[in-house]
Amino acid sequence: MAMSVIRTKGGLVKPAEETPLSTVLDLSAIDRLPVLRCNARTLHVFKHGGPEAPRVIREALSKALVPYYPLAGRLKESKPGCLQIECSGDGVWYVQASSDSTLHSVNFFDDVHSIPYDHLLPDAIPETQCIDPLVQMQVTQFGCGGFVIGLIFCHSICDGLGAAQFLNAIGELARGLEKLSIEPVWNRDFFPSPQTPQETALPPTPPTMPDYKLEPANIDMPMDRINSVKREFQLATGLNCSAFEIVAAACWTTRTKAIDQFEANTELKLVFFANCRHLLDPPLPNGFYGNCFFPVTITASCESLRNATIVGVVKLIKEAKAKLPVEFDKYLKGEHLKNGEDPFAPPLTYTTLFVSEWGKLGFNHVDYLWGPPVHVVPIQGSSIIPVAIVGSLPLPNRGIRLMTWCVEEAHRLPFLHHMHGVVNHVSGRIIK
Repeated sequence: MAMSVIRTKGGLVKPAEETPLSTVLDLSAIDRLPVLRCNARTLHVFKHGGPEAPRVIREALSKALVPYYPLAGRLKESKPGCLQIECSGDGVWYVQASSDSTLHSVNFFDDVHSIPYDHLLPDAIPETQCIDPLVQMQVTQFGCGGFVIGLIFCHSICDGLGAAQFLNAIGELARGLEKLSIEPVWNRDFFPSPQTPQETALPPTPPTMPDYKLEPANIDMPMDRINSVKREFQLATGLNCSAFEIVAAACWTTRTKAIDQFEANTELKLVFFANCRHLLDPPLPNGFYGNCFFPVTITASCESLRNATIVGVVKLIKEAKAKLPVEFDKYLKGEHLKNGEDPFAPPLTYTTLFVSEWGKLGFNHVDYLWGPPVHVVPIQGSSIIPVAIVGSLPLPNRGIRLMTWCVEEAHRLPFLHHMHGVVNHVSGRIIK
């Protein structure tokens, strides 16, 4: 995609008021999981804005860092595996940039194959700064007045719900609200670590990495298709199902059909992470912004998936979700340690598909003064972990966008063919 981006300013945004310093905050056992020691990267595309957008967002960010002061701190490891937050007040890395291009000329970055991610995300922080901020943000203004926010967020501090809560807080302050609608709550002591620090430390020897490379593939599903499957499921079972369950089932079955190298008896896994804030006793308070989720894992043979209907696989997903309260409670009690199995460490192979729901996290509701984003673009985190993200179609469209990095190039077209067959299938017939 031919476009030029010029970065004009870069520096730390500190809290607007005095915050607790020299305080060290413990993270929860889930926050400290090795699998979360990574950065989540996203692009947030806003159609309208103006020359004041970078300043307004910067000032609102500074104000938001007062109640969210831990995010202005730094990670520290007091002993192996024991991550904490040092409330240093250093701030968040903030970059201002501009482009003469219009968002319309790049189709609002609708095509994932041609997005210049490196230009829209914050560039590398100079080594002379000697900092490793938990949050990094770049606001790029476009010639049309719109803007794109490139966000890098430390996953050890927040899950998707927590990150969206923080961005919505910035938006409220940018719009002039004097009091946040949701006050942040730390409360990371909800889950005392069931493991010793040595057991949670990163393994000394990295595992053998697969040699395949996953390619992007997006599929759009209008709401009438989703609603048709919902009616079909309700007629067959008497139960309701969600759009996420339908899309996850469709993605898993069509991917299985597309990958011809799997033997009939190959064991395949579908994994998604479910919010568990409400499962604690008492439930976590509204405003908690840490990690609180648990993996739901469904296992089936390749042959059974190739022969399954979408309705049948949705039933498997719902049955697995129904077990979540019991399985999460066992994890809190440390029962998984008895058999040595870590539910947060499923096999990272081509036979495991990870599916994530983004449509309900709250990113699509963030409003910095000029309305919500046209769409939010997740950025591939790994070229070897099969992932599918269930999001929303760019505004003003209604429906689901499935964003995937789950197949090799050899299987991409067959996967798209099978998925388009599902999209165009209504009540047992194919729409021409």
